[in-house]
Amino acid sequence: MNFYGIWAIYSFELARLRRTMLQSIASPVISTSLYFVVFGAAIGSRMAEIDGVSYGAFIIPGLIMLMLLNESISNASFGIYMPKFTGTIYEVLSAPVSPAEIVIGYVGAAATKSVILGLLILLTARLFVPYEIQHPIWMLGFLILTAITFSLFGFIIGIWADGFEKLQIIPLMIVTPLAFLGGSFYSITMLPPFWQTVTLFNPVVYLISGFRWSFYGVADVHIGVSVGMTLVFLLICLSLVWLVFKTGYRLKP
Repeated sequence: MNFYGIWAIYSFELARLRRTMLQSIASPVISTSLYFVVFGAAIGSRMAEIDGVSYGAFIIPGLIMLMLLNESISNASFGIYMPKFTGTIYEVLSAPVSPAEIVIGYVGAAATKSVILGLLILLTARLFVPYEIQHPIWMLGFLILTAITFSLFGFIIGIWADGFEKLQIIPLMIVTPLAFLGGSFYSITMLPPFWQTVTLFNPVVYLISGFRWSFYGVADVHIGVSVGMTLVFLLICLSLVWLVFKTGYRLKP
């Protein structure tokens, strides 16, 4: 294992976070804080509790997960796309660094940035809405697992994309709608039976449900199912990354 190679990629990607602090940190924190102000402090106080949890506190896990999914994909996809765009990816591929080490460097940096941002938003939420975390270890584990999984997904998108506009297609047109319809602002038990069944085909439901359970001990699906579905998606992403490097898809001229 070439730890120097991993660290070089990892530290280079984290350096980009410091150079773009306003865009990478301030913008997501401020935009998510607006949700807390509007839906938590203003509207939330006038809405009934859901499963014994105030509405303002109930939406915190969903909002953090919504941000985490988009930021993980964005960080990882942009991180690998830029070397492709500038042509420096060939220097990385010709260096004495294995595909696994390349993935660890890029995905690790993207996941680290997403976890840091998630924790900052969690702290910011305390300014607007009181909440509790019943299972902090599970919460942190879900945060890290989701960040790694969707950073891998973003890495695949970055390799697949052949233009800047394609970097935004899947996050904006697929991931964000799935997050909004996956119980970010409501419990799926509030839906009619037919739509509850349909919603269970949305993979983001299991991420939000499991993450919410770590906060309040309530979930739309069993915690074991949530963890299992997350691990399945992780394995799918790992398989696709292995296939990309094995075939050289959009990496080799």
